[in-house]
Amino acid sequence: MVRVSQAALVEGAIAGKAISFPTDTVPALAALPERAALLFDLKQRPSNKPTILMGASWESLRPYVTGESDEVARWEQTVRKLWPGALTLVLPASDLVPPAMRASEAKTIGVRVPDLALARQILAATGPLATTSANRSGEAPLTTMAAIDAAFPEVLALGDGDITRIWGNNLPSTVARWQGKDWEILRRGSITEEALLAASGAF
Repeated sequence: MVRVSQAALVEGAIAGKAISFPTDTVPALAALPERAALLFDLKQRPSNKPTILMGASWESLRPYVTGESDEVARWEQTVRKLWPGALTLVLPASDLVPPAMRASEAKTIGVRVPDLALARQILAATGPLATTSANRSGEAPLTTMAAIDAAFPEVLALGDGDITRIWGNNLPSTVARWQGKDWEILRRGSITEEALLAASGAF
């Protein structure tokens, strides 16, 4: 990786480059939504595996999803209680989501606000970014700067040392897909199904 300051990292992302930064779970590779193809190329990732749109707040992500007013109210109830946090919500995508971010013909997008102030500072400056874990497709997420350096030497990144000693817990986020009336857990993580249902008013 190319080590840069936070300001230079933001400038690089806005200029269309791929960047890496820590989150509350595992380190992320990220790019502007319209440049999501960079991430697929870096990871050698099949196009049927979508990226996640990460933002600094629900308000920044809201334009990228669409739903009926009662659905949106449920989503907002959920995010007020569980965001920032290790929870990715898969919601109906609006027309603002570039095709490159979606899996094939999928009409949904995964969205998340990380529970790490540094990550949210970066995202507030860049706007929402297409993100994915820092690893080659099919391999385990990389958790140290040295490993990410070796795998992605062209990517802009912050700092040095062992990311997981300072940030993150190495556990992926819980992934839940909206099913029209309730949530379906696609991947279990640190946020439990019970917590999700309670936050969304299902209990």
